[in-house]
Amino acid sequence: MRSDGILGVGGSDQSRATAVVVASRRRWLKRRETWLVVLGVALHAVYMLSIFDIYFKTPIVHGMDPVPPRFSEPPAKRLVLLISDGLRADKFFEPDEEGKYRAPFLRNVIKNQGRWGVSHARPPTESRPGHVAIIAGFYEDPSAVTKGWKANPVEFDSVFNQSRHTFAFGSPDIIPIFCSALPHSTWNSYPHEYEDFATDASFLDEWSFDQFESLLNRSHEDPKLKELLHKDKLVVFLHLLGCDSNGHAHRPYSSIYLNNVKVVDKIAERVYHLLEDYYRDNRTSYIFTADHGMSDKGSHGDGHPTNTDTPLVAWGAGIKYPKPASGNSHSDSVTTFVDKHAHDMPTPYDWGLRRVERVDVNQADIAPLMSTLLGLPCPVNSVGNLPLGYMKLNEAEEVEAVLANTKQILNQLLRKSYIKSSNSLFFKPFNPLVHHSSSLSQIDELISAKSYEAAMKLAVDLRNLSLEGLHYFQTYDWLMLMTVITLGYTGWMIVLALHVLQCYSSLSGDFSRKENLSVQKKDSGKVYISGCLLMAILSVLNLVEHSPPLYHAYIGMTVFLWTQIFSEYRLIRGLWRYLRERRAGYFIKLLFAAAVSVVIVELLVHSFTERKLYTWFFLIAGVVASILLHFSIPWRSGIPFFVCISCWFLSVFTLMPAEIPDNNNLVVISGAIIIVISLAAKWLDTHAEGNKFWQSITFHESRMPLCSMLYFIQIFLVGVSSVMVFLSTKHRTQNQELHSSHQLINWFVAGSSMVLPLFSGNGILSRLSSIFLGFAPPFLLLSIGYEAVFYSALGVVLLAWILFENASHHSSKVKDSFLSEKYSEEHVTIGSDERYLQLSDVRIPLIFMVLFNVAFFGTGNFASIASFEISSVYRFITIFSPFLMAALLIFKLFIPFMLVICAFSAITKLVRVPRLGCYFLVILFSDIMTIHFFFLVKNTGSWMEIGNSISHFGIVSAQVVFVLLLFALTNLYTRSIRVKPLSTSPSLKTL
Repeated sequence: MRSDGILGVGGSDQSRATAVVVASRRRWLKRRETWLVVLGVALHAVYMLSIFDIYFKTPIVHGMDPVPPRFSEPPAKRLVLLISDGLRADKFFEPDEEGKYRAPFLRNVIKNQGRWGVSHARPPTESRPGHVAIIAGFYEDPSAVTKGWKANPVEFDSVFNQSRHTFAFGSPDIIPIFCSALPHSTWNSYPHEYEDFATDASFLDEWSFDQFESLLNRSHEDPKLKELLHKDKLVVFLHLLGCDSNGHAHRPYSSIYLNNVKVVDKIAERVYHLLEDYYRDNRTSYIFTADHGMSDKGSHGDGHPTNTDTPLVAWGAGIKYPKPASGNSHSDSVTTFVDKHAHDMPTPYDWGLRRVERVDVNQADIAPLMSTLLGLPCPVNSVGNLPLGYMKLNEAEEVEAVLANTKQILNQLLRKSYIKSSNSLFFKPFNPLVHHSSSLSQIDELISAKSYEAAMKLAVDLRNLSLEGLHYFQTYDWLMLMTVITLGYTGWMIVLALHVLQCYSSLSGDFSRKENLSVQKKDSGKVYISGCLLMAILSVLNLVEHSPPLYHAYIGMTVFLWTQIFSEYRLIRGLWRYLRERRAGYFIKLLFAAAVSVVIVELLVHSFTERKLYTWFFLIAGVVASILLHFSIPWRSGIPFFVCISCWFLSVFTLMPAEIPDNNNLVVISGAIIIVISLAAKWLDTHAEGNKFWQSITFHESRMPLCSMLYFIQIFLVGVSSVMVFLSTKHRTQNQELHSSHQLINWFVAGSSMVLPLFSGNGILSRLSSIFLGFAPPFLLLSIGYEAVFYSALGVVLLAWILFENASHHSSKVKDSFLSEKYSEEHVTIGSDERYLQLSDVRIPLIFMVLFNVAFFGTGNFASIASFEISSVYRFITIFSPFLMAALLIFKLFIPFMLVICAFSAITKLVRVPRLGCYFLVILFSDIMTIHFFFLVKNTGSWMEIGNSISHFGIVSAQVVFVLLLFALTNLYTRSIRVKPLSTSPSLKTL
């Protein structure tokens, strides 16, 4: 009689009792796993939101009083701000091919009238963030990533708000951001239809100038307008979009873009002469700059110098005259810039400006510069440092200007400190500024004593400390939240590991026999009561501190998970006793398995940004797997060579470009490759059934006569789909339309082919071959290039995986036949022909995860635009239908996943391990990746970098649901798969 690990040894009466116990245990297991899945979905949904409380919390606070500079008279009455959208610094300063400079007027200003430098933008180098930095003085509100960059997630102050009146003309994407809700503004923007990439967009810049010129002309007939124009504290803003549009459409090296640089220079000259003739008082300041640059590819957003380096030219009232360069041409005190590039390089020789002193600034420094020129308070949310290198002030005025700038930043810090302290029981202030009042008093005393140099030093130091304090309070809750979330994910993984050990490991039988169930329930009750008390205390603390509702969810979920862990402390103690009794060899195996698991998981993490890692993985995996098979198959066989070649074949695809080029011939050839692979599988399924080595994957309960006919119908449909790829594309290319008969055939072939596998043979090899053939027609019809060959390569590797597992299974059966009854307890079954999981079975979920991610990134997929190439759906629909087209594209991406999961389900049946047990191991390993990506989320950088970091975290977090749904879907195809019943004495028979 054989021991069953948990259920004991059965006799006739015991068998009935055992059946009752088994049924009861299955019901308990189903309830527990349903609860675990629901808990996992809720946990990942809640924790996924945590990144927005940690990384994407708005830095903007309200309630601060403006701090105007203490000037007797401001340097300027009015200020003109000219922003050339998308203008690169190098294209502005360098000469053209003939040696002539593209901006002669502004170049003359640099040499004779004003100051110049490079304004360094911080990524994301987009239009909204750049204009916010220039006009409002702070860098992009990170919470904008959740609400769209064109909208204002939070109301913020700006130079326009503080002005008496603002006149603004330009793009409909920029002007309304600052002026739509500003009562003291006169503004206008052109229609969106004007932004046509097919034309030369420099006319948009002319439009902005014409609007302003007509405004001045109207003032001669409108006394109220003329009176307004002659008041002080006025701002004129012209947004010049031409360079940005022309850079996107024609690239920044094009003649159209470079000519647009000349256009904006001419507009700056016309604006200057227009205003000087209008006012004739020399009280107008002029600032010319750009919001961001433009890459050589005609894009922007990241932190490359071509995107972050923009020109800055200032002249007019309150602006210093040029100075000869002496030593280092960077005269400002800023040593580091927000774009994090090296800026100690000399001015490029071809700019021809090495002899003129250069003053570089951070982009947000322009806002306090404009405010100070007009005698206005700096925007209350500004973090810019006043660049004194541009301003013509006496020593006392310089100190007063910097002090106003310092107080404005300090007020933000004090407001944040007040908000946090009023809601915190255990408040930790920013210690360096606890005695800020004494510092301010000391500065005032030094100013009164006319010790301006000492006062300036103290004011600058106080400003730098205030900026550090703002960062301190912006990240005040980070440590607590990150600790809670990390503990939560760790607790969830421990819960999963304990569940697998308790329900799918032979260890659980030993533990359950040694522990008293009633005592365990009593002790668990105490743990739950303690957990509830702790949760209640923490909830009260959160309520007292007015914490956001999600904080309660984060902490509550984490406490609940660790309560569950401590309620299983007897299981943990039994596991500890079990480990203490093991020999050194067991720990070596355990550490080796852990090391391999960590290496593979880390490879998967880095593969999200570096697809080429899969190439190395499959090159190595092919060699290792073939060596293992060589020693596990005790006769000469071509299987090791086949496994190696299939892995190497798949390794090629992650070296290919993510942007898939059109190649219909490759798609047609792929159809032939699919047919050849399926014929080889059919031959193996038919001719190797009597062999003991192949019986597990070629076993059939019954041979249906229609199976062979069904198989050839599927091959025929693959052939038809290959022909239709050629015919549909050719007709559409020649006639610019999809023929209705071609469209009907394509839909019919794709739809019917996916139904046929349900009626195929129920052996592992025959069913998986049928599934492979069933999904081939829709995938071929949705393919445009090499991804069709990828489908074949993935199918071959899945076949190699099955052959590898079959060899391992066969080898283990042979070994089991020589094991003693006592030793075989590690290989006992749970029931329904399933055995307990062993340490070596960890390879199955790990291989699944690698193949699942290869299916995800093998041809680009969600990680690149190639996955969403709209031409992929043109063989089914050409009339624009966004929902249907999106559904077809997503379905195309899901097909490789379904193949991998079908193979995974078949392998769990082949080696007789519980599929749900392996699923929980997959989720456990995925959550190791989730924690990794949690710490890799970015809130700075380009929108692409920020978005990718969020999507990577979200994709891995969603796998608990995503994989489960695909399991349920593919179960339609795999639930009827049958393997040969367990036999007691397998024998060897060579091919």
